[in-house]
Order: sequence, then structure tokens, then C-alpha cells
Amino acid sequence: MASTRSIRVENLVKEYTAGKPVLNDISFTVSGKASVAIIGPSGTGKSTLIRCVNKLIPPTAGNVYVSDENITELSGKALRQARRKIGMVFQEFNLVERLSVMENVLSGRLGYVSPWRAWLRKYPQQDIDRAFELLESIGLIDFFRQRADSLSGGQRQRVGIARAIMQEPHVLLADEPTSSLDPKTSVEIMELLVALSEERGIPLIINIHDVELAKRFTSRVIGLSKGGIVYDGSPSALTNEHLKEIYGGEDWLQ
Repeated sequence: MASTRSIRVENLVKEYTAGKPVLNDISFTVSGKASVAIIGPSGTGKSTLIRCVNKLIPPTAGNVYVSDENITELSGKALRQARRKIGMVFQEFNLVERLSVMENVLSGRLGYVSPWRAWLRKYPQQDIDRAFELLESIGLIDFFRQRADSLSGGQRQRVGIARAIMQEPHVLLADEPTSSLDPKTSVEIMELLVALSEERGIPLIINIHDVELAKRFTSRVIGLSKGGIVYDGSPSALTNEHLKEIYGGEDWLQ
């Protein structure tokens, strides 16, 4: 059920060099249809946090629970199965350029079909029907046969979002999903991400540089500075004083 979908990060630490944590004692929970923006300067650990959450890199200490399953303890087949619950939206889209829009969306089901079916790209009819419904909802139904490399940046990001939703994830992670897009398209992508999260009861975590987009669209902001959480609250309560603490100084506010 949608109400059970959650992600819980407990006392997460990540060190690439012993004694120099990139992330230091990070804890938060996101559940249901909540949308959370992770903000902070470059190098403060935002992308490392996302990669620890889906265990692309192992944390040094702490735990990450996806719908109460501790994925930090998993490896091999069990980890691959757990990752099906984590939808990822990437900064650079990560589409298979030579494949069609439909094939890219359906690739969100690769973790659910047998290897030979995956190799032949033979998906159950119910998956194909769901993919068409998703493409209709994101405004790309007329493009389903087009190759991914023929699309605009905004269209490609929509395909990436649809692929993540096809996984039927318990949590949706977006790593700088608007950084390579123009301002108008960035607004459209944020609207789409938050709308799909709310409609489907999927908790959403977005790494984002654009503070105004974070404040406008998400229901909660977590500010990181020097590897720790220095703000966790509503967008409306985020003041310039908080932003100075997060980003370290006033120059960027000018």
C-alpha cells in the first residue's frame, strides 16, 4: 500500500578518507506523498547521500531503510531486488539513446522480467499498457516510437521520470534533475515530479541547486553544510539567515 512507502536514514556516515567524513550523522525520514529537497553547496555531500541511499556506494556507518527493509545489510540478489523499490531520475537522463521512447520506459521493468525476456525486450502486455498510460500522462504518447536521441532535454527527462515510475518504486530519488534544463522546462519537470509523487504516494527526494525551485515545489527542505544537516523544515520557514549558514556567507545572496 502507498501508506507503507517510506525511506528512513539513520545516523548515516560516509568517509572516503578515514577520519574525514563527507556525511556525518545524517538522519531523516520521508514517507507517503512528501517531497523533500536536499540543498547545499557543491561538495557538501548531496550526491554522496543519494548514492548511499540506493547503495551505489556503501556507507561507512548507519542504516538506510526502504519501507522498513534495511538495504545497507543487503548484497547480491537481495540488494538487486531491494533496488527495484528505488526509482532514480538522473541529471543527464541516462537513457539508451538508440532505443525508442517506449523501450526506454519499459526498461524500468527490467528487474521484474527474466533475463531472456529482458534480452529479447519481451514485456508482459500489462507492462506495455501501463507504459502507454504513463506516456499519455506525461504528454509524450505521440513520441513512443521515436529514438531517445531525437528528443529535447525536457522530453528526455520526462522519459527518465516515466522509466523510474514504471518500477513501481517505494521511493523516488532525483539527482539534480533540472540542472541541464532551461528555466521554463525546469519548472515543468519539478511540477511533474511532485505531481507523480503525490498522485502515487511515492516519497520524493530531490538533490537540487536551485533554492527557489526547491521552495516553490517541495513540501520540505533539508539543508546540508559540511556534511551535516543544518536545516530541516518547511520551505516557507527557510530564511536568508538559514541560507547563509547552509552556503557559508552572504555573497551568493546579492
